[in-house]
Amino acid sequence: MQDPLPYCGPPPDPTRWMFAWNLDPLLIAGIASVAAVGYWQLQRAPAAARRAFHVAIGAAVLAFVSPLCAMTVALFSARSLHHLVVLGVLAPALALAFPIRRLPLGLSFAALSAALWLWHLPLVYTAAWDSAAIYWLMQAALILPAWAFWSGLTRRPDLGHALWLVPLVGQMGLLGALLTFAPRPFYLEHLAQAERFGLSALSDQQLAGLVMWVPGMLPLAGLSALMLWHAWQREARA
Repeated sequence: MQDPLPYCGPPPDPTRWMFAWNLDPLLIAGIASVAAVGYWQLQRAPAAARRAFHVAIGAAVLAFVSPLCAMTVALFSARSLHHLVVLGVLAPALALAFPIRRLPLGLSFAALSAALWLWHLPLVYTAAWDSAAIYWLMQAALILPAWAFWSGLTRRPDLGHALWLVPLVGQMGLLGALLTFAPRPFYLEHLAQAERFGLSALSDQQLAGLVMWVPGMLPLAGLSALMLWHAWQREARA
């Protein structure tokens, strides 16, 4: 019996990975439908909301249609980059275009934290690898609370809300450190595939940790500092 293929398909050829687009008709139809409904809903919305929705659709295409999707099958470091696109681009853009209201910020943060750690448990990772249904369940478990979390932050960018970014940055830093300094690879699905791209599974995992630790933390840390500065100025003027 052949091993099940993950949702994004077989790992791409290292020399032709840029042509490995995910042309799943259900996915493309779903993104197109969401785009059509969203643009219709935003006809009279402020220009900033429309621009944010453009960014959200572009991020969805990058994460799930572009070769980045296929690369997540080959490299765990690509999976980390995929999560950064979802958490740092797709979710905040959706929050600016269609904010989720009346959901406690603490609840969305707890759900987002749980999803972030669940994704990095090897048993859960394997389950999402082996089943398209679990893969999309895990994607929803990450995107929805992140969307709600960013909605809460952008709805009320005051000092108390801005401080919620600090534990999020801290968690991503901790995850990145665990991946970077682990003595062995955790995700056996990438053992053979990473070598085709000139990396060992352990060095690929270390690269994933660095992606989450440095590029992933810097934008969030910068945004946290910006929100804290504006909130402090607002409090000082009050």
